Amino acid sequence: MKQFAAKVILHTILIVLLSIGSYLLFQKHLWFSVSICVLLLIVTSMSLYRMQFKQISLLRRLTDSLRYNDLMQTFHPPFKNKIMDEWSKELSEALKDFRERLLVEEVKHQYYENLLNKVDTAVLVTDKTGYIEWMNQTAIDHLGPIVQLPENLQRAAIAPDTSVVRLEQNGTILEMAISCTIFTSTRKEHQLISLKNIHSVLERNEMEAWQKLIRVLTHEIMNSITPIISLSETLSERGIPDQLSEKEYSIMLQAMQTIHRRSKGLLEFVENYRRLTRIPTPVCSNVSITELFIDLKKLFPQKQFHIEIPSTDIFLYIDRTQIEQVLINLLKNAHEACSRKTNKNIEIKISSHSTSTITLTVSDNGEGILPNVLDKIFVPFFTTKTSGSGIGLSLCKQIITLHKGSISVKSEPGKGSSFNLTFPIIQRSL
Repeated sequence: MKQFAAKVILHTILIVLLSIGSYLLFQKHLWFSVSICVLLLIVTSMSLYRMQFKQISLLRRLTDSLRYNDLMQTFHPPFKNKIMDEWSKELSEALKDFRERLLVEEVKHQYYENLLNKVDTAVLVTDKTGYIEWMNQTAIDHLGPIVQLPENLQRAAIAPDTSVVRLEQNGTILEMAISCTIFTSTRKEHQLISLKNIHSVLERNEMEAWQKLIRVLTHEIMNSITPIISLSETLSERGIPDQLSEKEYSIMLQAMQTIHRRSKGLLEFVENYRRLTRIPTPVCSNVSITELFIDLKKLFPQKQFHIEIPSTDIFLYIDRTQIEQVLINLLKNAHEACSRKTNKNIEIKISSHSTSTITLTVSDNGEGILPNVLDKIFVPFFTTKTSGSGIGLSLCKQIITLHKGSISVKSEPGKGSSFNLTFPIIQRSL
């Protein structure tokens, strides 16, 4: 390219010199010399024009190749010239490199598209208005070949948290977990939306919950019904004698008392079930955690209870009565778990690990919970206590769920347990 530049400069200098020479000769009326200079000027200009025209022709071929995606072009010099040979070779190599890079990108595109088409999660890319720019095969199977995102999905996509939407497909209801990520490409805002069919997962979890509940209900009912049936059969077989001896009267009285006791226990069990299924809707208000903890200190003044008052007052939007009942229940359970410990230590404190949630923790150094029953403690009527009803922790879980919070437990046998109640933050006061 340096030689080409030198030739262009040389042609330009010759044109300038010949123009000046022609003018000077014209002034002296040397017509023959003027004619020669003009002829040389025309030849030099034509040569320069030819060089530039061929160069522009090569560039035009390059732009046409790029515009029409004809990347198999090879460039040949328009005339025998070392400079043009080098330039044609450079253009051919540049187009070849560009073609190879495009091929690599196309292979990557096909790879990722095939990969996304194989996953069981629906993936869509839309613009801000919901116009679908791309969707994988799973999304087509769930939504059909649509070009505009349905309004219910668009509303759920812009929600701050992952939500669940219900879709009807060929008469079947699908429950889809939807999440959205916003990104900018080529100065345009796009939405990357994923839809995960969780209907089967929810059905399986619901079935497992029902099976656990039915097993507990069956166990409790059979414990009460079996002795009642056995004693009633025994009394029926005895018949009604004309006169009862003191021994027979004592046996019948014991049997009737047992039937009464078991029937009363079954009635209490049913009443507990009614309590569990009739939790009132929370009446929420801004509640000061400091005031709540001070009141708990009054209810549990014993030295084993350590209730940590927060240095900065925090307000939660909760039903104070219900949450207070939950904390009382957890503190009583912790006290029972530490009954065999000499150095009882029960703590309740507040912590915040994010700007959107707050956590109340009730922990103890009691006997802990065995790993094989840890996942069953929130199941209604399940209990490891000899005199327990099995609805305390289940009530706690339902109340926390009604407050849009969550409850979790960590426990080690012999070292104690820790219950974490997580709530969304509504207001914080200094």
